[in-house]
Amino acid sequence: MTPAPILTISGLSVSFATPHGIVRAVDGLDLAIGAGEVLGLVGESGSGKSVTLRAVLRLLRRNAAITGRIDWRGQELLTAPERRLRDVRGGEIAMIFQEPMTALNPVLSIGLQIEETLAAHTDLGAAGRRRRAIELLSRVGIASAAARLDDYPHQFSGGMRQRVMIAIALAGAPKLLLADEPTTALDVTIQDQILKLLRELAGDLGMAMVLVTHDLGIVAETCDRVAVMYAGRICEAGPVASVFAAPRHAYTLALLRSVPSGEAARQPLDPIPGQPPRADRPIVGCPFAPRCGFATGACRTTRPPLEAVT
Repeated sequence: MTPAPILTISGLSVSFATPHGIVRAVDGLDLAIGAGEVLGLVGESGSGKSVTLRAVLRLLRRNAAITGRIDWRGQELLTAPERRLRDVRGGEIAMIFQEPMTALNPVLSIGLQIEETLAAHTDLGAAGRRRRAIELLSRVGIASAAARLDDYPHQFSGGMRQRVMIAIALAGAPKLLLADEPTTALDVTIQDQILKLLRELAGDLGMAMVLVTHDLGIVAETCDRVAVMYAGRICEAGPVASVFAAPRHAYTLALLRSVPSGEAARQPLDPIPGQPPRADRPIVGCPFAPRCGFATGACRTTRPPLEAVT
């Protein structure tokens, strides 16, 4: 049974005004995230995954134009006042960014960066914030947390910096965690540790999570549901096991076929032919039609609606 949604995105479109024209990154996206579920958001680079997450918290550049509706526990975020958004950002909804070395402030200690979030979203005093920061570092697996609280980002490895980012995200006790490719640039062993930690925390804290990735293996191991994006649109969504076993959209099928299989030794790779459509040009019909072996004339002229299937 699918949990009741705490975040519902309806008709979300995001475009950017550039010197070369309008670039549309997200195009009429519909998506719902249930309480306590882990949703994987997958697709090729440039499909609009990261822009979608940033749009939820209105963390886009000034040249961005956003339309649609984003409902967070009964409140519309796109029209919410900035004061309300400050309560949501880092508090009710937290985000982990791709590059922990650039996301962390290099001139502030780790402890101070955690305590900033605690100061914004809790009533703890200075001593209480420090104690809580130590607890959070310990919770995410950093040994000798009290001794490392005054260290700076450059004194941590990539995996440890990502653990610090997770600690900062948890400081506001969020109900939803947006994780934007949280294992980028980490080796496979550390990647596995971080993903297991995120899944464990989501379960222990009753926290929903959206995990952006281009790695289908990560989705299979970590997520309850998956939503597949292409050219700024959701083309398929459902339980991970169902979507991977019997994909209903041609792009999902092509994406799964393109993944190298250890069981198919010496078999040629099966890449998706062609290139994604340019975001600065209007799309008529299904955006995947030029690359699709199943496309018909209708696919090139009519945008296919999302339909529930059983």
